[in-house]
Amino acid sequence: MRLPHKSLATERSYLMWLRRFGAFANGRSPPAASGEDVTRFLSSLAVEGRVSAATQSQALNALVFVFRHGVGRELEGLDSSVRAQYRRRLPAVLTQAEVLRLLEQMEGAPRLMAQMIYGCGLRLQECLRLRVKDVDLEQCLLTVRAGKGDKDRVAILPELLAPVLMAHLTSVRAVHDRDRTNNVPGVELPHALERKYPNAGAEWPWFWLFPAKTLSVDPRSHTVRRHHVFPDNLQRWVKKAAEAAGLSKRVTVHTLRHSFATHLLERGYDLRTIQELLGHANLQTTQIYTHVAKRNKLGVRSPLDGF
Repeated sequence: MRLPHKSLATERSYLMWLRRFGAFANGRSPPAASGEDVTRFLSSLAVEGRVSAATQSQALNALVFVFRHGVGRELEGLDSSVRAQYRRRLPAVLTQAEVLRLLEQMEGAPRLMAQMIYGCGLRLQECLRLRVKDVDLEQCLLTVRAGKGDKDRVAILPELLAPVLMAHLTSVRAVHDRDRTNNVPGVELPHALERKYPNAGAEWPWFWLFPAKTLSVDPRSHTVRRHHVFPDNLQRWVKKAAEAAGLSKRVTVHTLRHSFATHLLERGYDLRTIQELLGHANLQTTQIYTHVAKRNKLGVRSPLDGF
């Protein structure tokens, strides 16, 4: 999985599905299993497990990858498996007033991360993996590196956050300087850059914009270094803030990204622009927000509002 540069999350996901398939196949290893075993496993996920179509597709991709690259043979007869039905679900979206109430319950770096996810339309991992060099305060732009699909894009940076980011960078610089004084190994670099530029990980431009407070062990190289903020931490902070704000909707970090897209649509921005800002590969993915915006691009209102 590391030869084609699969992410760590993908590694863990594929291994999880391999273990589940092994338990379903009574412990038989992939070379001893057949395509019929995989078909029965996928069908059981849809019929007994009642998983979503996306979850079943993830299991299928994992097993196809294992058999193709690990066993050396292609799976056949998978078309006969029972496929989970795809159901389009509308995303939960906060109003601007609700976003403000949520942010008021947060402070420090967690508040700034939530503001950037909402103000820039970032995914959770895209926000956490930002580096100092990715922020352009003069032009109010943000460069998202290796986003979903390993694609780069440019996002807007709210002018309101410029002074906040400047103060935040001052505190982050103190962490960076302390690590250099203590001879802490440099931060992780993507792909082969660590071999090409062995000292770049210790340089200021490559430092995390949101570094963790403590050092941790790199799960791949086992090097003790400083990583970015753990994803579960931000999820937990947002959940606590939503409860403190008294919001009745289910709020996650991704809800802020949904709210960013919906509020842009309500302000009259076209779908193509929003698609580029979100980094969606397909315009149909962006069109889902037309169903949750208060007023779509046609300005349609209920006839009851005319009384």
